[in-house]
Amino acid sequence: MTLEVRLRATAPIPLDIGFSVMPGEVLALVGPSGAGKSTVLRVIAGLWRTRAAWVTVGAEVWQDSAAGVFLPTHRRAVGVVPQAYALFPHLDALGNVALALGHLPRSARPAEARRLLALVGLAGLEARVSEGLSGGQQQRVAVARALARKPQVLLLDEPFSAVDRPTREGLYEALLALRGMLSMPVVLVTHDMNEAQRLADRMVVIDHGRAVATGTAAEVLCDPAALRVLGLREAGAMLRAVVAAHEADGLTRLATAAGPLFVPHVDMAPGAALRLRIPAHEVMISLTPPVGLSALNVLPVVVAGLVPGDGPGMMVRLSLGDEVVLARLTRRSVEALGLEPGMACYAVLKSMAVARDQVLA
Repeated sequence: MTLEVRLRATAPIPLDIGFSVMPGEVLALVGPSGAGKSTVLRVIAGLWRTRAAWVTVGAEVWQDSAAGVFLPTHRRAVGVVPQAYALFPHLDALGNVALALGHLPRSARPAEARRLLALVGLAGLEARVSEGLSGGQQQRVAVARALARKPQVLLLDEPFSAVDRPTREGLYEALLALRGMLSMPVVLVTHDMNEAQRLADRMVVIDHGRAVATGTAAEVLCDPAALRVLGLREAGAMLRAVVAAHEADGLTRLATAAGPLFVPHVDMAPGAALRLRIPAHEVMISLTPPVGLSALNVLPVVVAGLVPGDGPGMMVRLSLGDEVVLARLTRRSVEALGLEPGMACYAVLKSMAVARDQVLA
């Protein structure tokens, strides 16, 4: 069932935003602090009632201000994973999840709670109380508890920001593994563009309560209005790759749609798939294969589009087969190279610039 959201409000924060999320789709709400991202989630969950709102899931109306319809939170089939876990400290992991299974007979709750904990990788930790769980494990319990309600919509409010990067990577993997099993719309609030690009199918950029851009990561990060909000250094693209071999000098050779890519050692076996986040400001363009250059990665590409910014910069979309890489250049450089859509050229990337943002597929 598709989630449809249309919101308007003047306080406590102005809102004028609308979007839809298909079943099984992950939509990321991104933008600066105070932009209204978490407020949107509160409206969907029924935790805040706006002056004008329309929230539906399939044929079920959760809120229609014009018709005077407002379903309270307990009547909405919604699962919420907050930033701060919000587990009951006196209950163990099993008890926290079982508490959300009130729709099942009491005798059936322990088995279902165990199944959900296993689903998020916590089999064997059912009897562990909150203080005995790491931050990442507590967040996994929170995800299992949200899924226990059999939600029609899953809401994730900065769910990974309270843990360190290695723990966050593990949580990303867990959510990606769950994605194939989730048939409901998922809305993710995050300020981390790497996180949004990795986990979301589409994103909505919010600023001062308004949607300034909506689309895939590639579309949003070529949108000048979105980049004004997110910052130019956030612009970048995800490139799929496969570990081809580990070289004797400590580099790992990756296979990509445009040819080999060399990065510092990746601790993954040959044949493993991964995705790389390539910042647009780290990509150079050459009309011919460069020689006498320290950069190891030179990939043949085709100019797919040119997007002018508000100042002297331009975003260049580069096609590598069915993949896209972004390059942020000055207008002067674009004009000097004579770049235009359809032109063949070469993308030049430093190994270190690529490797620091590597993520698992």
